[in-house]
Amino acid sequence: MNAATARTTIPRRPRIDLIFFDAGGGHRASAMALKSLAEQQRRGWRVRAINLREVLEPIDFVRRLTGVRVEEFYNGLLRHGLAFGIGPMLRVAHLLIRQMHPRLVAQLAAYWLKPRPDLVVSLIPHFNRAIFDGLRTADSVRRRPATPMVTVMTDLADYPPRFWIERQDQYLVCGTATAAEQALALGYRPDRVFRTSGMIVRPDFYKPLVTCRDRERRRLGLRADLPTGLVMFGGFGSRRMLTIARQVARAGLQVQLIFICGDNQRLRQRLQAMELPFPHRIEGFTGDIPYFMRIADFFIGKPGPGSISEALVAGLPVIVERNARTMVHERYNTDWIALNRVGVVLRSFAEIATGIAPMLDRRQLMRFRARVDALDNRAVFEIADLLERLTTGETVAAASNSTLPVRPSPDPEAGRSETNQA
Repeated sequence: MNAATARTTIPRRPRIDLIFFDAGGGHRASAMALKSLAEQQRRGWRVRAINLREVLEPIDFVRRLTGVRVEEFYNGLLRHGLAFGIGPMLRVAHLLIRQMHPRLVAQLAAYWLKPRPDLVVSLIPHFNRAIFDGLRTADSVRRRPATPMVTVMTDLADYPPRFWIERQDQYLVCGTATAAEQALALGYRPDRVFRTSGMIVRPDFYKPLVTCRDRERRRLGLRADLPTGLVMFGGFGSRRMLTIARQVARAGLQVQLIFICGDNQRLRQRLQAMELPFPHRIEGFTGDIPYFMRIADFFIGKPGPGSISEALVAGLPVIVERNARTMVHERYNTDWIALNRVGVVLRSFAEIATGIAPMLDRRQLMRFRARVDALDNRAVFEIADLLERLTTGETVAAASNSTLPVRPSPDPEAGRSETNQA
């Protein structure tokens, strides 16, 4: 990588640009979590949350030709459970991004000519080369020192090539040892790689439940004494929730479930029509996921980095599946769950009764929760401190100072059983 001298003197109230887009909800959520924490801590930053789509809209020829934004197509695949289409779509998207690179750089450079940022933080994949080159072009035009750039990975690992990590002189924030090792293998200097204790989770998840959990369960129509699972598949829900409900009913497990259906009203109606024999609560869209996680004992859902990180911060072991429908860039997440023994990885949610069984054994559940608690993910606070140090020109910690020395398995499938029980 060509070295670029980053500015060391930044104004007392630095302008920090946080870049996100809406392909999936995790990128926006991470940006808003950092912005919210900065405001709560009165950091004094001038934060600008930037949806990259809005910056690049004038040169989005795909939308002009088809009338559909790429992130809308991506979210449509997620909504209908068509994750197998993500891999081919990514290859096409990377080809288009490479072909459009000069125009992307010009558009981004023009955007950053005024107002001038003091630090640019990317929370997205795919576009980090264009962001970096656009930033450097604007610096050159304005004849100013190189503006520092940070990429905060919101996935547990990279899915190379050119997904998250680009060969360029910037800072990289990694939530796992695997991601940090990937960066170092690509030639990043250790002082450019910052290792956090996990993924960004919004500050609300760190607040304790202010009332009695048993009382809250009863208020929701649940039993206070039964093990409680939270079933959630993002903002659009998933038809797999119907499979989970049917299998739990068929198995006659002594358990109760909270189903979060998001904006999927049809899914909510179908669950309500099932007349399930076990205690349950069916919710639509809610902004209070931390509340529901605090009154649950374990989590069932897709292995997205955001949802599993939220569950783990809330102290919940996780039950996920891995098969051909699992998105290619989320498959490592299931290996990570198995390697850290913080949950159960199934081949299919048709086997959900097998996955729930260890959660109903008090000793096994306690062992799961002890390992979950040991993770102690404080990434959102660590990243805020890192950005503060960058705005004052301080040296950041090297990747070798890992707080969680998790090593990837030599065989991606090694160490992963269908249940990975405690």
